[in-house]
Amino acid sequence: MKLALMQAKKNLGNTKENPAVGCVIVKNNNVVSVGHTSLNGRPHAEHNAIKHSRNNTENSYLYVTLEPCSHYGKTPPCVKAIIKSKIKSVFFSLKDPDIRTFNKSTKQFINNKIKVHNGILSNEVKSFYRSYFIFKKNKLPFVTAKMAVSKDFYTKNKKKKWITNKFSRGRVHLMRSNHDCVMTTSKTIIDDNPIFNCRISGLENKSPSRVILDKKLKIPLRCNITKTSGKYKTIIFFNKIIPKKIKALKKLNIKLIRFPLNENGDFILKNILIKIKSLGYSRIFLESGLNLTTNFLNKNLVNDFKLFISNKNIARSGSNSFYKNIKFFLNNKTFFNEKVNLFGDKLISYKVK
Repeated sequence: MKLALMQAKKNLGNTKENPAVGCVIVKNNNVVSVGHTSLNGRPHAEHNAIKHSRNNTENSYLYVTLEPCSHYGKTPPCVKAIIKSKIKSVFFSLKDPDIRTFNKSTKQFINNKIKVHNGILSNEVKSFYRSYFIFKKNKLPFVTAKMAVSKDFYTKNKKKKWITNKFSRGRVHLMRSNHDCVMTTSKTIIDDNPIFNCRISGLENKSPSRVILDKKLKIPLRCNITKTSGKYKTIIFFNKIIPKKIKALKKLNIKLIRFPLNENGDFILKNILIKIKSLGYSRIFLESGLNLTTNFLNKNLVNDFKLFISNKNIARSGSNSFYKNIKFFLNNKTFFNEKVNLFGDKLISYKVK
């Protein structure tokens, strides 16, 4: 099951509305095949493991992180493929919360004389599927917010572009690869001119879509986001109609969604998230400035919080202090990972809700 979980982690955040699942097939005490959910969610892990097995799967044992699907969707059910392959026993860790599948596979396996076992490594696997369970049970997608601060808790350095070191920035790229969408604002685009892709060798194809909140369509027509909009899917939520700008952005293959504002002239962030989920996104990486991140935290819209802390004070060179808010936001919040030492910098992961 640990090997199956390692397989599941390969495409976390890149399987659309489907869960990232891992599968291992064992025969005569040897691993004969492995599989994981493909990019964009199909084919499923069990299908891939069975298809790519070089051995006859008859009388083998199949280990899978999540209960195999038993319903017909865009592809036939994995339960049917397992039965057809004459597998002897199936071990899965957790029942799938999807009502089309939940607790339905066991009966079909037993009727076909396949032994079923569940609950193996359940605590570890449950932690891995936390975002999937939240996505299935709530109207909102799973949101991970990231903030980088100096040792004295400033979020901007007036003299340097970067607050943290290259190891912290590399970790952020890895986090992007595990989310299907990065959310930011036009202010961040104007201030920093980022691309928001994944620049780790071998993971470039796991770069997330970019979602930009831009009420007044202030995004420059010549910035790194617009220059790469043909390569990476880009969505802009806006309100103010500027015909020439809209036409130009559409020519750049950018999806524009006009969205209403509240009485204070702001987007209703919860409604934005509901819309994003309806577009098929399940794991959102909030990578923005202090204002939007603070708003998300204030409105209890963040599930996980990743805090990168530099080992250097920047004092008078710093601006946008996070110090006053940090204790309030993280009061009684749970560490869900150990603190990570990033060669001087440190990363602390919080479970917010």
